[in-house]
Amino acid sequence: MADGMLTRVVSVLSCFTEDEPDATAGRIAQRTGIPSSTLHRLLADLVAEGLLARGPGRTYTIGARLWELGELSPLSLRLRETALSHMVRLYEATGENVHLAVLDGATPETSAALYVGRLTGSDSIPTLSRMGGRHPLHTTGVGKALLSTRDGEWLDRFLTVPLERETTRSVTDPDELREQLARARARGYATTREEMTLGNISVAAPVAPVEDLPPIAIGVVVHLDRADERRLSPLVVQAARDLHHDLRSSH
Repeated sequence: MADGMLTRVVSVLSCFTEDEPDATAGRIAQRTGIPSSTLHRLLADLVAEGLLARGPGRTYTIGARLWELGELSPLSLRLRETALSHMVRLYEATGENVHLAVLDGATPETSAALYVGRLTGSDSIPTLSRMGGRHPLHTTGVGKALLSTRDGEWLDRFLTVPLERETTRSVTDPDELREQLARARARGYATTREEMTLGNISVAAPVAPVEDLPPIAIGVVVHLDRADERRLSPLVVQAARDLHHDLRSSH
């Protein structure tokens, strides 16, 4: 596929987001700037290949073939499948939301926490996370755990971009964040307190490096009223250790 066509395909697929999972041809044209005649041919080809599907009201959605291909990623076949049993045990021990995330981004400045696994139950508190969703590194527990694994040069580049405030409790001062990351390295886990969602606290631990996989973190999110860091942190750290052991053994 020519570079120009590949760029157009990616730009079309990038039009679909969590907030707008479907889009009309007009909306896609507006977002991509692709000429109408070219776009309609491209959309027809993508539908024929199963990468897009037709939705209600003359809209398009992501197709099943694209989902099928995505499930072949090592993040699904190797990481999530291996992690599932550990996530279940952590959920059974805590009754709280369990998150699995990796560090994703071409550069430190564009990096985020990509959520590749999530377990929740009827008594778990609502969260903004979803599998396949991206959230800031500095306001999420798994994000801070991932940041704690980065070296000084990487962090310097990451902090050239202003830290956005998600709630009134979000840490946006680079020096304060560095201090928190130093504490996280010393104790083996990171925490957030109402920094992504008011009323929620998270405890997360990084998984030791695994060959051919990006940096990984696992954590729980609990309501402020029942957050017991002393009870949760050993459970989360042990889950990270056990997951690392099984990932290395399965390679």
